Amino acid sequence: MVLLHVLFEHAVGYALLALKEVEEISLLLPQVEECVLSLGKFHNIVRLVAFNPFSSSQVALENANAVSEGIVHEDLRLLLETHLPSKKKKVLLGVGDPKIGAAIQEELGYNCQTGGVVAEILRGVRLHFHNLVKGLTDLSACKAQLGLGHSYSRAKVKFNVNRVDNMIIQSISLLDQLDKDINTFSMRVREWYGYHFPELVKIINDNATYCRLAQFIGNRKELSEEKLEKLEELTMDGAKAKAILDASRSSMGQCRARQLA
Repeated sequence: MVLLHVLFEHAVGYALLALKEVEEISLLLPQVEECVLSLGKFHNIVRLVAFNPFSSSQVALENANAVSEGIVHEDLRLLLETHLPSKKKKVLLGVGDPKIGAAIQEELGYNCQTGGVVAEILRGVRLHFHNLVKGLTDLSACKAQLGLGHSYSRAKVKFNVNRVDNMIIQSISLLDQLDKDINTFSMRVREWYGYHFPELVKIINDNATYCRLAQFIGNRKELSEEKLEKLEELTMDGAKAKAILDASRSSMGQCRARQLA
């Protein structure tokens, strides 16, 4: 016979529940699924063995952090060692989180199980918990969960001591990525426009200036003395502007059917 106990972690404390003894744990699943929504039927197969309330919200937060990290807190250790049978081989402990189950099995020696019938039992316990514990109301349980949720979230945010550095690192990475993208696009412009006006690449080295000139010139055959002033404005160099104009007249590039947009 196997005696299944279930550990339930709540914002108000730890609860240890026991189910009736069966030869195979899998035989419990149909019964649990059938009675999980009915408090009366659920009481017939599940009973509360022990409830260890947290003494303060700070203690609740410490235990929540311990469970999330897979650490057996002293409060949990005391509950299990006090209320679980001493013959550990005959006891099977159901837990919701595999991490805490592995920690309990390693430190205390109790075999732990997750999923299957355990998940269904925990669903029922979560639904009827305020009725299983004397003096606990649904409203007080919800308030405790809300308070612990806020404290847990704040603690997780504060725990990340490098959060400011992360923003700086991400900003630098973003700038590096933008620089790579700009260079990639610039090389595409140089490559594609170079088929039409290859001499421009040798005259202009700066990517930004090259792109502005490619947009302004468009079809090199339409470049004339009238556009020389604008070329000087874009290049900020009269000699380069004159060189571009001269190169456009004797360019070996391919003809274009239409001007660049």
